[in-house]
Amino acid sequence: MGVPAFFRWLSRKYASIVVHCLEEKSKECNGVRIPVDTSKPNPNEVEFDNLYLDMNGIIHPCTHPEDKAAPKNEDEMMVAIFEYIDRLFNIVRPRRVLYMAIDGVAPRAKMNQQRSRRFRASKEGDELTLEKSKMREEIIQKGGYLPPDEIKERFDSNCITPGTEFMDNLAQCLRYYVSERLSNDPGWNNITVILSDASVPGEGEHKIMDYIRRQRAQPHHDPNTHHCLCGADADLIMLGLATHEPNFTIIREEFKPNKPRPCALCGQMGHEIKDCQGTAREKQGEHDEFADTLPGSEQEFIFIRLCVLREYLEKELTMASLPFPFDFERSVDDWVFMCFFVGNDFLPHLPSLEIREGAIDRLVGIYKDVVHKTGGYLTHNGFVELERVELIMQAVGVAEDNIFKKRKDDDEGFKRRMKEKKKRMKAQADRPAYVPTGQFAPQALGGRNRPDAVQNPRNQAFDMRMQHNQPGGPSGAQDARGLKRKTGDSDSEPEPEDNVRLWEDGWKQRYYKTKFDVDANDEDFKKKVVRSYVEGLCWVLRYYYQGCASWKWYFPFHYAPFASDFRDIKGMFSDFEKDTKPFKPLEQLMGVFPAASGNFLPESWRELMSNPESSIIDFYPDDFAIDLNGKKYAWQGVALLPFVDERRLRSALADVYPDLSSEEARRNSLGSDMLFVKSSHPLCDFIKELYLAESKEATEMPAELCHGILGTLTLDADPILPDKTVQSPIPLLRDIMVNSAIGARFLDPQFEENFVFKAIVLPNAKMPAKVLKPGDFEAGNRNSWRPQVGFNANRQPAHLNQAAFRTLGHTMNRSHGGQYSNAPPPNNYQDKYRSQPYRGGSQPAYPHAREQSLLGAPPRMNQYQSHSSYGGGGGGGGGGGGGGGAYGGGGRSWNQGPQDQRASFQQPHHTNRSDTRGGQGSYGQRSDGQRSDDYRSDRGGRRSSSSLSRAITLDGLTLPLPRPRPGDTTITNQPLTNQPSTNSPWTLRAAHHRSF
Repeated sequence: MGVPAFFRWLSRKYASIVVHCLEEKSKECNGVRIPVDTSKPNPNEVEFDNLYLDMNGIIHPCTHPEDKAAPKNEDEMMVAIFEYIDRLFNIVRPRRVLYMAIDGVAPRAKMNQQRSRRFRASKEGDELTLEKSKMREEIIQKGGYLPPDEIKERFDSNCITPGTEFMDNLAQCLRYYVSERLSNDPGWNNITVILSDASVPGEGEHKIMDYIRRQRAQPHHDPNTHHCLCGADADLIMLGLATHEPNFTIIREEFKPNKPRPCALCGQMGHEIKDCQGTAREKQGEHDEFADTLPGSEQEFIFIRLCVLREYLEKELTMASLPFPFDFERSVDDWVFMCFFVGNDFLPHLPSLEIREGAIDRLVGIYKDVVHKTGGYLTHNGFVELERVELIMQAVGVAEDNIFKKRKDDDEGFKRRMKEKKKRMKAQADRPAYVPTGQFAPQALGGRNRPDAVQNPRNQAFDMRMQHNQPGGPSGAQDARGLKRKTGDSDSEPEPEDNVRLWEDGWKQRYYKTKFDVDANDEDFKKKVVRSYVEGLCWVLRYYYQGCASWKWYFPFHYAPFASDFRDIKGMFSDFEKDTKPFKPLEQLMGVFPAASGNFLPESWRELMSNPESSIIDFYPDDFAIDLNGKKYAWQGVALLPFVDERRLRSALADVYPDLSSEEARRNSLGSDMLFVKSSHPLCDFIKELYLAESKEATEMPAELCHGILGTLTLDADPILPDKTVQSPIPLLRDIMVNSAIGARFLDPQFEENFVFKAIVLPNAKMPAKVLKPGDFEAGNRNSWRPQVGFNANRQPAHLNQAAFRTLGHTMNRSHGGQYSNAPPPNNYQDKYRSQPYRGGSQPAYPHAREQSLLGAPPRMNQYQSHSSYGGGGGGGGGGGGGGGAYGGGGRSWNQGPQDQRASFQQPHHTNRSDTRGGQGSYGQRSDGQRSDDYRSDRGGRRSSSSLSRAITLDGLTLPLPRPRPGDTTITNQPLTNQPSTNSPWTLRAAHHRSF
């Protein structure tokens, strides 16, 4: 789950770490989908070796998405997961390893958080169902209109937990997916795929980190491996830094706050369920084509460059005149450790440290002030120096009183500003709306010269179409959706009661009495809480750097102590219990599930949750309190659930273990990772020999056959072998009749019990080139930061020339409800053309129409120019000379997709008339396989070429462009369609549905 608000704080403070992904889209020709050739060079102008997928971050949005219709059944969920992985593979294009890790049984320290989240999910689902039923009845009694209530079983996301049938089926589906891709996708030819499903204990991201650590410790490891980890959890950034790999990148979905959601009752936009009035939506348009639904959208992805974050941290953490040698790698470890104090998945954050209040900056400042007293660093290879940490905590404790008072002042100031804003908005809303607002609002003369850019034409057009349905003035739903809090409810909603009042004297006494029900003068109890928290800090750091130190340890309190209570902590921790074992999958389900999710358990086990005579019935309360703990919303509060007593749980389960069926016993056992390669891979013959010899022992795999990867292989009980048919677990998909994949069980290299993984940069590692400039470190220069697309910071922006604008202006039908018919002109981005005289053609209706693009300002990208002959064999006119041109017969083009207009101006690779593999190309790729970097002059600039393909495709219509004049910037043959492709590569074979 990570640290709330950590990534937002990090991306604002260190803006240059973010790079927007460049994604090549597949295209369709005569209704046939032409997939992207992922074997071609990466369009982001970077090559990754290994791609790691934290699969739970993929499974959740695919099974119960928030911004689109949910899949109808389990089969559609699996297909959605396949397509999501395809998209990530297309963006990253790894060349060596694809590692897919699903959360297995977690350590006990994590199970407490999982238990809280699953109990909350069950409670919130029940409350939503009750609220919908109540509101529906009230609205119908008042004569309101509501769509028919569809009776269907709600998908319980709690099934995404190890040990359930859903997770077992997912593992089988992913085995099929890997086999299909290895057999049919050329981009997977040399890939080694490792699948760690839910039967393998450990959290997904920590299984990945454990794999990286163990491979780094091998002599055959390539220290310049470029890693890419996919996941949305903020703690992945700290895990990436903890590897000390110089080339580590994280890919994640771009977070867009305050995305509008439809009402859960009527499905209309602009209000929540509690504000629903049951007003029928009027028909809009002859065929109701402007329905009250937002256009579907694909989530965009961004890269987080940890090498750039390391540059920022090196500038910030470097200290002079130290009494010991400065080691940047050790200071990075200390920075990671200090981030634990603001919260993590295993410990509550200290009351005085809130990341939104600059807690990390405060800790760094204290760290640099007291480092002369500490005599060294706080951590070393994942082990904590508690005596030095105590100095940091005491410095924070001195400031606690002022922190609490400032927090109260800031909160009061926010409420005051929101109240004043509400008054202003109400005054504006009460005025008659004689004139239109928004995009149609009147402007001063000359104000149209620079209108706002259209970031997404379809969503912008939707907002304009819906504008006349909103109340007059800027207080309509369109503006209300952008507010973090509903201003209308600022006064009406009662403030949560706060009995602690940390900003008043006596706060420590009230805190311990309210939260722990003990007196603040009880020093023994405070020392007990501090000791547990100190153990937690040591456990978490060890978990990040060395692996799980204990599967049994957990923090046994709901709240953290104060920083000022950390006194004499040096001797509070020695070591953890050795040889602890994880729970089994069904045992974990009993520890984290509420009784409402008992249907995922065997019947006799389920009764232990609901039977009043059960010895552990107190573990499963029907209702529980949520302490807001100074927050406003319930999701921010603390769920006061009883902790599970492991001894009592195992004792109760001993009586029902004999009731397990053979299938349930299989799901309750621990499994191992699976390794897959294609039949053409060098490792394939080695694995074949193991199967032919029917080897019973684990065999060490040769590192030279698999990019230096070490580990041991054992035979799979139900193996996937070449030329063996792979049955599809999804009736909608075809069986793999000609299989080229082979698989075996894989085990990471093993080490002695006391082995310590070194937190250092490996020898012979080449540090990446510096990205930041001196001005990037200045806080005042961060406002001028602009997003970067791709890894090439020198990518030149692509522009439309005057001929392209004239063509668009003459051919675009803006009066008959087309896709962009209601989109306003975007920002004028070609000021350089203002000084040029207008040539040829009829004068457009607007003075600057020829200078504006319907897709808004283009991205900053390099413009690759074609080296094939202009006009080919015929004509040589404005359209490129008919079929003999570069794109006349089987040339390549891309559909870059709807959501990122940057990608609509992608640069094509160099084409060859003899190449007819339509659509399977890459950016900057010549027909002879060399990159376009070879087409640079000696001074680094691109060599010019006048042989250009002069046609564009718009909504399926190919439009010729005039021959360019000297000085014109070229436009590539890019389809400007904004419709997402609905033709999935996963061919539907039958209308079979698996219902919940």
